[in-house]
Amino acid sequence: MPFILKDYKRLKKGDYGSFILGGDIGGTNTNLGIFGIRNNKPLLLVLFNFETKKLKGLHSAVNEALNYIKTAYQLKITKACFAVAGILSAKKDFVATQNLPWDISKKELLKKTKLRKILFVNDFEAIGYGINALDKKGTITIKKTKKTLKAPIVVIGAGTGLGKTTLIYNEYYQSYIPLPSEAGHSDFSAQNQKELDLINFLKKHKKIKQNISYEEVLSGRGLSNIYLFLRKSKKFKETKYTKEVDKSKNNPVLISKYKKFDKACKETFTIFKRIYARFARNSALDALSFGGVYIAGGIASKNKDIFDRDFVRIFENNYKLGYVLNKMPIYLISNYNAGLLGAGFIGAKLLK
Repeated sequence: MPFILKDYKRLKKGDYGSFILGGDIGGTNTNLGIFGIRNNKPLLLVLFNFETKKLKGLHSAVNEALNYIKTAYQLKITKACFAVAGILSAKKDFVATQNLPWDISKKELLKKTKLRKILFVNDFEAIGYGINALDKKGTITIKKTKKTLKAPIVVIGAGTGLGKTTLIYNEYYQSYIPLPSEAGHSDFSAQNQKELDLINFLKKHKKIKQNISYEEVLSGRGLSNIYLFLRKSKKFKETKYTKEVDKSKNNPVLISKYKKFDKACKETFTIFKRIYARFARNSALDALSFGGVYIAGGIASKNKDIFDRDFVRIFENNYKLGYVLNKMPIYLISNYNAGLLGAGFIGAKLLK
């Protein structure tokens, strides 16, 4: 049975015009939500959480959620929008996932569940749509400056992988529309000898012949890679903290936990922060995001302290366009369900 995070016991059919199932499918967590549509706006009513690696496929999570809502509220839901970490096919009926244990097929879901209308969007596209649904409590200001109304917005986020999307305001829909991107797999370029050594280490250690991508250094896996590089350099003494991290199968969590106590963990996050700020800068310049730079992802929400004055200084450090970057606000998305809200938002518009 899934972990039910939120459940409105007074849910009534007559309070909403229709209902849809929304989903945010990531490498670590699969979150599903029941949305009630009122005045063309989706309201999250029931929230389910699953551990992705424990699922046989998306269909098993969907069936548990649909069975629960049918038993508890006598609701039959046949429409769904899923935000998935992966590359969508041209027809948007199949997702080749990057960090999930299984691919996702619309044909398979229609066969194995009682859903009849299904929409797929990229996970970061969904977070982009979610910007339209976030309230002020859903963000934390990192860099305060006046944003330009309806100007482009960039959303980036490191988690299981690394995502990026640019949002363009659409007058017809009166909302921001995200553009698909796989910028997380673009080339990471070294800016000093240590970063060049890191690249060469990863190529040798992982037997990679191609260029090292940003995702290899800016993600949960990236934290592990940077930490391993530092440990192998033998510049940091073994401690009780490094012993625990070295033995762990999920060491990004421990690297984060001990970054204020252990030198190797601290240096890992120092390098990670610098790379994060540069990726944010490059993304902002690419889109001229005067509407703001929004940072999403589990690593950011659990390590808010890295988005400090030094992060902002690195972000603005450009010898020609520093004055342009200075005019762009930066926000941290603190609402963990931004992607799920985005799936509900676009699902409500397109699955009528």
